[in-house]
Amino acid sequence: MVSDFFYPNAGGVESHLYHLSQRLIQRGHKVVIITHAYGNRTGVRTLTNGLKVYHVPMVVVFQQATVPTLYGFFPIFRSIVIREQISIVHGHQAFSSMCHEAIIHARTMGLKTCFTDHSLFGFSDPASIVMNKFLKFTLSDIDHVICVSHTSKENTVLRAALTPQNVSAIPNAVIASRFKPDPSMQDPNVITIVVVSRQTYRKGMDLLVAVVPPICREHPKVRFVIGGDGPKRIDLEQMREKHLLHDRVELLGSVKAHEVRKTLVRGQIFLNTSLTEAFCIGIVEAACAGLLVVSTKVGGVPEVLPKHMILFAQPEEEDLVLALGRAIEMIRRKEVQPAKFNDELKDMYSWVNVAERTEKVYDAISQTRHPPLIERLRSYYGCGVIVGKLFCMFIALDYLLWIYLEWILPRDQIELAPKFPHKKFKKMCQRADKEDGPGTETRMS
Repeated sequence: MVSDFFYPNAGGVESHLYHLSQRLIQRGHKVVIITHAYGNRTGVRTLTNGLKVYHVPMVVVFQQATVPTLYGFFPIFRSIVIREQISIVHGHQAFSSMCHEAIIHARTMGLKTCFTDHSLFGFSDPASIVMNKFLKFTLSDIDHVICVSHTSKENTVLRAALTPQNVSAIPNAVIASRFKPDPSMQDPNVITIVVVSRQTYRKGMDLLVAVVPPICREHPKVRFVIGGDGPKRIDLEQMREKHLLHDRVELLGSVKAHEVRKTLVRGQIFLNTSLTEAFCIGIVEAACAGLLVVSTKVGGVPEVLPKHMILFAQPEEEDLVLALGRAIEMIRRKEVQPAKFNDELKDMYSWVNVAERTEKVYDAISQTRHPPLIERLRSYYGCGVIVGKLFCMFIALDYLLWIYLEWILPRDQIELAPKFPHKKFKKMCQRADKEDGPGTETRMS
């Protein structure tokens, strides 16, 4: 698994990477994650069940995305792949430079490749046009693509000019037992609206800034708890200062992954103001925690939750205020019972199911043949009259660099990593659980 986005950074991609890897390990596979260094977290870390994470020193430019290095990532990537005896490289998130480079280098090395797209993009703005061109380049020679919703699948097929048969829709999932409702954490005297999101333009923070003041004016017994961090946080702080809402709007800042549930159960309503969203695992976690969801009707969000768990609004200030008003009245009149949502969702979104479907993709691409270099160049040449030639030059140089690396550092001189002793680890955990006694949380969860 390769992506710029992994823990300790918090988000849907990070959670997806970790939980999918854990389930694949439980199904007998060896999984290694490659990401960039996060502060002092550098080198190699081993997480639960022997999940090994390589934190590669890379330059971060914006929101944990690294600078494209073209060929600079290839030597260390090749060493990791050979050392860990990797056979499939699975990249995540179109924003990740490491993901794109890893897929290209893996194809040069003759490995099977897969890509999961977690976001939606437009077709008209300059940033989306550039990103779509790079995505078409990366996916021109890939074995399979996974999208987290059917809307995301349609979007990716159009953006990257893919054959629909080579794209699968496999949703995210959630461990419902970790988001059990707790009504005792709610303040019975007020209705609390919770927002947990990256505070960026794409997540609709401008909409949130516009919606909070009128809701607070119309509903005196409503307050907001807003978790997350990002470049738009200063706008939220200015809004709170301007309208004197210090006692009505609580800004938590960055919320760690293990504290998300504690934040969610404080409220009765969860608000999602995203302008574009492929899936939005946040609304599933909120519903599991017993919150009624109010969300903008964008992207793949309408596919995620049953109708009785969510109220939709257009990504406009007036419509969002009306939808929040309806949700507040439903909570006051007790027209919904969000505490029962957890039981409905625990089987609907299961990581075991996601891992099984992903494993089928791996099995299918393992049977495909690796195309010769001339076929790869033909695929890249079709990316455009000018850029197609540039892409072919890039791949040809990548191939020459691979030959040079094989000569200067032969693979038989790279020491293989020892296997993680899973059986011994399980016995140790079982022994520790017995010593701790009943009622303690298992270390294998």
